Amino acid sequence: MKLTLRVWRQKNADAEGAMSTYEVDDISPDMSFLEMLDVLNEQLILSGEEPVAFDHDCREGICGACSLVINGDAHGPERTTTCQLHMRSFEDGDTIDIEPWRASAFPVIKDLVVDRSAFDRIIQAGGYITAPTGSAPEAHATPVPKADADFAFEHAECIGCGACVAACPNGAAMLFTSAKVNHLNVLPQGAPERETRVLDMVAQMDAEGFGGCTLTGECATACPKGIPLMSITSMNKEWLRATRKAGKR
Repeated sequence: MKLTLRVWRQKNADAEGAMSTYEVDDISPDMSFLEMLDVLNEQLILSGEEPVAFDHDCREGICGACSLVINGDAHGPERTTTCQLHMRSFEDGDTIDIEPWRASAFPVIKDLVVDRSAFDRIIQAGGYITAPTGSAPEAHATPVPKADADFAFEHAECIGCGACVAACPNGAAMLFTSAKVNHLNVLPQGAPERETRVLDMVAQMDAEGFGGCTLTGECATACPKGIPLMSITSMNKEWLRATRKAGKR
């Protein structure tokens, strides 16, 4: 395959960025998208140019580091992570636009790499669960209804990639935050901090400068792990419950 790549290049957060055009040839349809970028970077290095900086780690669809907007879609045309997107999803001769996540809360570090530490701070705001120290508790000591366990596991699948933010026209982080709130709040282990967790995490999300949610649904469509839109509704109910309870104290 021969492809034309239009790649966002930006030296640092303070520099002006622009799209640069590159041609790559002899790309196998079985290559992953990141392997194709490796080929581009090898080509740039051999010609004495600066390689394109992009984020990646496991390349197995687990860590969520591979954050790219491809032809306007977070992670590209398939509902998967960028590292699991293969070049057979494109046609020979295609022009592909490659950009970083676009959100004020995700400032560009360099080229296609953005700072997603805002997500870390939202998680940190949630604190810990109350648990006795010492030996590990018996696995079946605390019964959990299957419906609650399934709900928790569904939300725990969130890998924090940020595709929901990149896809949202408002740059909202509600789907991510709701996944992190819901997977703990529904379990008995997370019950003691249930109210403070949702209030603190939503407050931190707002403080990070993410946009407001208008339930357009683009976040759930782009999520590579299929976190459902109803997750936001569940968190909103938790937040209202916690707010009312705090107001009565």
